[in-house]
Amino acid sequence: MEQNLPQEYYIETENLSVGYDGKPLIEHIGIRVRRGEVLTLIGPNGSGKSTILKSIVGQLKLIAGTILLDREDMAARSRNDIAKRMAILMTERLQPELMTCRDMVSTGRYPYTGRLGLLSEEDKKIVQDALLQVHGEELAERPFTAISDGQRQRILLARALCQQPQIIILDEPTSFLDIRYKLELLTILKTMVREKNLAVIMSLHELDLAERVSDTVVCVSGDRIDRIGTPDEIFTKEYIASLYHMEPGKYDRCFDTLEFVP
Repeated sequence: MEQNLPQEYYIETENLSVGYDGKPLIEHIGIRVRRGEVLTLIGPNGSGKSTILKSIVGQLKLIAGTILLDREDMAARSRNDIAKRMAILMTERLQPELMTCRDMVSTGRYPYTGRLGLLSEEDKKIVQDALLQVHGEELAERPFTAISDGQRQRILLARALCQQPQIIILDEPTSFLDIRYKLELLTILKTMVREKNLAVIMSLHELDLAERVSDTVVCVSGDRIDRIGTPDEIFTKEYIASLYHMEPGKYDRCFDTLEFVP
């Protein structure tokens, strides 16, 4: 009788060091995620979550270490090959002029269209399917600059899905959103992880959402990775209070909130 062998990690870092101007901020980073899983970085503001993500996606030069993408060194892959495997949704607030939401989603097909960027009928179908997946079909012909922040995040997620990636990297995707749009976006993302067998690495500020959506949680503490574990292992009153430098007991897991001391 065949045994179900564990799936290979789709992306993993080996002894990674990240920082700025050649000076390491966080060293010895070892994180890994399989397809069908969500890995979330949490930690105080300024602890280095975005630095890690920007280093993984190539926006910052690595100081040391290796990133393996589908068991191959990312440095050995072409940018176009990476774009067909990895989609990125970072915190920069785009303001493209004269682009509809459909135009914006269509840019996710550029790794496949060649230099002229002309969409085939198959490309157009993929764009439409991505809009449907994020419930954005009613926004398709509206100017991207004329929709709300929550709607923009959905459109940007559709653009990422258009790349037909195996992994999506998101830096604080719920920033600027009210609670309705936070829940909506993460529900869509979790559905895509399950249905399309995607791997996801993201950072979140909202601990209640991180606890609910994550398979693995990585705790970043300024100069190090402090702890990696399941939500049950990470989200205890004592540990969260320590990670966020709070008085013990001020994290109320029953209500998924941080209670700040006056």
